[in-house]
Amino acid sequence: MKKNLSSILAGTCSIVFFLFVSVPLGAQETTVRLRYSNFFPPVHAISKLSDDWCKEIDKRTNGRVKITYFPGATLTPPMQTYDSTVKGISDIGQALLAYAPGRLPLSEVLALPLGYKNGYQATMLANAYYKKFHPKEFDDVQVMYLHGGAPALFYTKKVISSMDGVKGMRIKASAESASIVTAVGGIPVTQPITETYDSLQKGLVEGVVGPIEILKGWKFAEVVKGSLEDYAISYMTSMFVVMNKAKWNSISKPDQAAIEKINEEWIEKQGKLWIKLDDESKEYSISKGVKWVGVSKEEEAKTSAKMAPVRDKYVQDMKAKNLPGEDALKFCQDYLKAHP
Repeated sequence: MKKNLSSILAGTCSIVFFLFVSVPLGAQETTVRLRYSNFFPPVHAISKLSDDWCKEIDKRTNGRVKITYFPGATLTPPMQTYDSTVKGISDIGQALLAYAPGRLPLSEVLALPLGYKNGYQATMLANAYYKKFHPKEFDDVQVMYLHGGAPALFYTKKVISSMDGVKGMRIKASAESASIVTAVGGIPVTQPITETYDSLQKGLVEGVVGPIEILKGWKFAEVVKGSLEDYAISYMTSMFVVMNKAKWNSISKPDQAAIEKINEEWIEKQGKLWIKLDDESKEYSISKGVKWVGVSKEEEAKTSAKMAPVRDKYVQDMKAKNLPGEDALKFCQDYLKAHP
């Protein structure tokens, strides 16, 4: 009997061992868990679209890639988001390119005053630029996609009728738009957008330059009185969505392919969302009493002449860094002409 029992046990162990080693490696997959840091507040439409991106990745990877989303700069401060993603403090980060000053020099071309008309056009250009140049400055992360708000205009605490009215004003600007403010005689004040409402309310700054969306999305229409529609200064508030390189490499090739497909879809969604947000923000600002002031073609031409040195300086700075700034600028200008 003992011999029979031993034989049964031995047979059972053999079956269990066979089943274990026969399980395909794919069936032993582990879940890759990621943390996503975004400075947009939870209720903001861009924040909600980012959250949807996380959920779509979970869905299309059948739960193999799960993302915990941290909106409202609760995981990393806006100015540290890029560096924190590189270091793995956050696994995914979204912020302005301007919040990584000096780290993404060639891509500063996107923030030049090129006369952008809307955020869809700007977002499509940003990703076309990245695919064309694959700038080495992004090599320490995996780029998911780029996007940006446009047109960027001036919004001030008092109504002005021409760019001359900006002279001497303290204007909240990002690192990428500071030179535009200086070129028209304003005094740029760089600070995170999360601090700007209070600065406008308290009079610490007298205006802000940025996409139309900020009037509603960040409630700036409550603390400014006028918007100057001079498209000669219109630049893109360019933003990145990037992933830590090591985390990206830990994701299987099929799931990487699924994420890349989602990214392409989100470029389209994000571009269309910018147009929707700008339209809503303009209506909202008017309801709050913000006066929109257009300028003549002559006035716009005058402003455009002041923007030429800003573009020229970019080209010179890139030449000093042995970067193809002239080619990048020409590519962007040609793209905008071909995609008005």
